[in-house]
Parts: sequence; C-alpha cells; structure tokens
Amino acid sequence: MQRGTTLFLRIAVYFIGIMVLALFIFWLPRLANDTAEMFPEFSYLRFPILIGLYVTGIPFYFALYKALKLLTYIDKNNAFSELSVNALRYIKYCAITISCLYAIGTIFLLAQNALHPGIAIIIFTIIFSSVVIAVFTMVLQKLLKSALDIKSENDLTV
Repeated sequence: MQRGTTLFLRIAVYFIGIMVLALFIFWLPRLANDTAEMFPEFSYLRFPILIGLYVTGIPFYFALYKALKLLTYIDKNNAFSELSVNALRYIKYCAITISCLYAIGTIFLLAQNALHPGIAIIIFTIIFSSVVIAVFTMVLQKLLKSALDIKSENDLTV
C-alpha cells in the first residue's frame, strides 16, 4: 500500500495529540486557578482534579501511539497480522481505562458535592466517547482476528 494513503490519518493523530498537550500545558492549569479564585470553597480540589486529568493523559497518549503503530502496519502491508490485533487490543484497554478514570472522578466530585451540571455533561460525553471507541475497537479486533484465522486456514490448505 502506498504510504500516502494513511497520511491524513497520521496528521489527524498528531494534530489531536498536540491539541490535547496544549490543553494540558496551558489551558487546564489556568482554568484550575481561575476556578479556585472564583469558588474558594472548592480550591482544595484544584490539584486532585488536575492530577486526575493528567493521569488520564497517559492511556490517551498510549492509545495514540498504538494508533500510529497500526497505521505503520497498514503502510507496510501488514494490516492483517497479530501485531494489528494487539494494537487494537491496547487501544480498547486504553479507552476502557479512560472511561473508568473519569467515572471514578465523577464519583469523587459527587462525594465532594462539587459536580457542576456543565462539568457533568463534559464528563459523560468523554465517558460515552471512550466507551464507543472501546466497543468499536473490540469489534474491529474480533473482525481482524477472524480474518487472520481464515487466512491461516487458507494458507494451511494450499
């Protein structure tokens, strides 16, 4: 397969990674400080929430890395391989991890009586998106695995 066929997807993955990194570095700390100033009764939550958000960045960037590896396998005509199945498996686990971390954060904010409805909508959107990604990668993983099984049976037959 020609290398340019996945170029758009690579650019999109890099763009998403850079945008989220910029949010982590510039926007989140400023937002946390502004919120702590506006609502001093919740200022003690600034660092636990920031740490929780930064922890969710670890599986996010690992999933982006695995997506880039998957695109590399596609470029090298190695899309139907066990490496691709493993990459999809890791992306699925990362999406599930992100969903669980945000669910734990939601429970934490509810326990602190600090869950604003606007923040709840954002959190539930992230959880829903991560679950959709996990289910989609699970379906792709099973489909790719069955295609690999059929391919190996055909290779053994011939």
